[in-house]
Amino acid sequence: MGEIYLVTGAAGHLGNTITRQLIRQGKRVRALVLQGDKAADKLPAGVEKFSGDLLDTESLKKFLDTGSDQIAAVIHCAGIVSTSSKFNPIIQNVNVTGTKNIVDLCKSFRIRKLVYISSVHAIPVLPPGETMKEVDHFSPETVIGPYAKSKAEATSYVQEAANHGFNASIVFPGGICGPFDFGKGHMTQLLIDFYQGRMQIGIEGGFDFVDVRDVASGVISCCDKGKPGEGYLLTNRYVSIPEMLNLFHQYTGKKRTRAYVPMWLAKAMVPFCEMYYTIRKQPPIFNTYSLHTISVNSEYSHEKAARELDYKVRPFSETVKDTIVWLKHEGRL
Repeated sequence: MGEIYLVTGAAGHLGNTITRQLIRQGKRVRALVLQGDKAADKLPAGVEKFSGDLLDTESLKKFLDTGSDQIAAVIHCAGIVSTSSKFNPIIQNVNVTGTKNIVDLCKSFRIRKLVYISSVHAIPVLPPGETMKEVDHFSPETVIGPYAKSKAEATSYVQEAANHGFNASIVFPGGICGPFDFGKGHMTQLLIDFYQGRMQIGIEGGFDFVDVRDVASGVISCCDKGKPGEGYLLTNRYVSIPEMLNLFHQYTGKKRTRAYVPMWLAKAMVPFCEMYYTIRKQPPIFNTYSLHTISVNSEYSHEKAARELDYKVRPFSETVKDTIVWLKHEGRL
């Protein structure tokens, strides 16, 4: 009999990074991946890949049935991240119904620990000048955008289960970026566009961007140190778009972005940006919701995670540098 970690959404950016760190620590990992997901091929050797779907409870039952192996923790990373302003039932089904399925089955299987990956977007935004910290109430009515609403509703469900004795902790990452993004995360795509000379004009604004490796370490720590029913902000610091693009210039040697448009003009240009990325068959980096996100207060405190989870963050410049090195190694720059 041994211990094993179960990771949903293991083929995603964060899930993959968590899995890599667990394997590097000598842990056993079972990874839930969608049937036919090519990103699953990027998981490290030694991972037990298990095909399943958050909306297929029978597949989830098989995923949670580890026989004589004791489950150290279930880490629920699976979900759909979206900056769309339009309601999409798939986002609601996966992020909310899928999470409810995981919680209900974990309770049924008497899983001793669940760590749910929520998002800072599930937390109401405070006025400029105020620092946002962990809260203990979540409601779709208090946040903006379909993605944020879905994460708030799902987080509320996990919190309610914890309030009734289920051992679940919740983490709230900021804007995840860094190496091992085999998809098209926003910073990854922005960096590729910059490298290829398509970012001659930038946009004012910014967000709290955090290295995926730091978030992964925080999640793993939460498996052991996270208190039942408690939430932890896994953030870094506010990084402006001009600062980010200047770092891109510094570490790639590519032409510096010198012109920046104000937010009101950027919002007027959204239809053209969306048309451009539609032609390129890529999700738009800038749309109505993403511009809203980088224009509101993004000051978050991760003091609680630092105190209780020994959470640490690296300099954002290191994140940019390492991401460039990794993208070049992958042949994407």
